[in-house]
Amino acid sequence: MRNVVGHDDILLVTLDTLRYDVAAELAAEGRLPRLGRRLPGGRWEERHAPGSFTYASHQAIFAGFLPTPAAPGPHPRLFAASFAGSETTADGTFVYDTPDLVSGLAGAGYHTACVGGVGFFNQQGPLGSVLPGLFHEAHWEPEFGVTSPHSFENQIACAERVIARLPAEQRLFLFVNVSALHQPNWFHLPGATREAGDSRATHAAALEYVDRHIDRLFDAMSSRRRCFAIVCSDHGTAYGDDGYTGHRLGHTSVWTVPYAHFFLDPAEAAR
Repeated sequence: MRNVVGHDDILLVTLDTLRYDVAAELAAEGRLPRLGRRLPGGRWEERHAPGSFTYASHQAIFAGFLPTPAAPGPHPRLFAASFAGSETTADGTFVYDTPDLVSGLAGAGYHTACVGGVGFFNQQGPLGSVLPGLFHEAHWEPEFGVTSPHSFENQIACAERVIARLPAEQRLFLFVNVSALHQPNWFHLPGATREAGDSRATHAAALEYVDRHIDRLFDAMSSRRRCFAIVCSDHGTAYGDDGYTGHRLGHTSVWTVPYAHFFLDPAEAAR
């Protein structure tokens, strides 16, 4: 990351509440054609979430603790605050002398921008202002939130405006919290009803919806220069697994998440 920071733009996308098993199944079945061709080897990496719900997990992610590979470690981190005795800070880690990654990248010359999704990014009260308050600019509208069937398209339009306003030489760290996977998501599956509610199948349909539009975000972020992209979930959610429903609980459906990182080539965006 020491060779990336200061050279490339950086994109962090959290697919809020996405379960690993659903993401892995859809990739294996070819149901994520756009994401699938970006994933290394066409597969998601299985990782463990740093928190069991949005606020806790994003506090950790913005402190440099991305989801941890689901295998014995230690695992070197991409980003880390300067911290004596850290066993996961390696030679290639981007180390910053601030409390969080966002201000660390700002200190390295990046303009930082947040496009929020779920309520912890809505800036409508003190709690909903903590995470977006880390950024130079932060955006949220009800149309970006969990109740909008077109939330991701609306978020991408906002991101495109952010990118278009920046001078060409200005490096950008863009964060997008995608709300479409979060409950309620029943409206993403044709034939599903509000009365029947959400299910693993509607969760999968929401991911397919995101996949249909995500190339637009990738193209915008790589239109200026090469971009290093991280796409992951912050936590999963349970749909009746072992009697559990929802998240903010300790179940494998919640703590096991998909992760990928890759470069976006500006030449591809130009085609």
